[in-house]
Amino acid sequence: MKVGIVGLGLIGGSMAKSIKTRTAHTVYGIDLDHETMTMARMCGAIDAPLTDENLPACDLVLVAIRPGAAVAWVQAHADKIAKSAILVDLCGVKRTVVEALAPIAEAHGFAYIGGHPMAGKERGGFTAASDDLYVGASMILTPDKRTDMMLLETLKAFFLDIGFAGLTFSTPEEHDRIIAFTSQLAHITSSAYVKSPEAQKRRGFSAGSFQDMTRVARLDEDMWTELFLDDADYLTGELEVLIRHLTEYLDALKAGDADALRRLLREGREKKATAGGN
Repeated sequence: MKVGIVGLGLIGGSMAKSIKTRTAHTVYGIDLDHETMTMARMCGAIDAPLTDENLPACDLVLVAIRPGAAVAWVQAHADKIAKSAILVDLCGVKRTVVEALAPIAEAHGFAYIGGHPMAGKERGGFTAASDDLYVGASMILTPDKRTDMMLLETLKAFFLDIGFAGLTFSTPEEHDRIIAFTSQLAHITSSAYVKSPEAQKRRGFSAGSFQDMTRVARLDEDMWTELFLDDADYLTGELEVLIRHLTEYLDALKAGDADALRRLLREGREKKATAGGN
């Protein structure tokens, strides 16, 4: 199979490295950064640059750039994507992207499905990409009425081959609602938490809790601003819930109310137990 990858940052670069490490597929890749292209060629993550000439030969096209750029790229190249090809975007929000790309795919006759790999690191770029980023991860797909079982079987085999543990199916609406809590809220909370003046005086006083809370504050502000605004309705709702709960702790502390504080902490522990996760 010939795979085209648009964007060779952390997500696209890890896709390229995983494909070349674990499969016999041919990978064509493109990135705006010339140094990234050079590194990708030199380390064997791509077989050749993705061009207007070889794009029509691609069986699978993975678009791993920001939502607005992804839509613009597909709009500009839709007439060169083969009718037999499958296009998957790997953007972190789905409603705005799927709403824009699904009609383009339908008009040009190729298959399209929204996707979001549930894996990442606090650092981005090709240098952070690895061939094991997706090992054990979940790949979210948002099928619609045009998605047939053969397409899903093809994608399932492909994503399992490169290390994913399985597929999770969702609607764009459900995806954006859940991801506002599981990912976006965590990034905002981390960014706000690390702004305390005490963060600069922590030497010798920090352990795992501090590292866990601050890890994702090292983010790409341009990308996350776009993701936050594309999901602003759900994200503001989650922020309001968090602020309300934080206020409960603040009020208990100000009042010196040990019973209220103990109850809040117990509720949090019990919620964690029922929520699962690490």
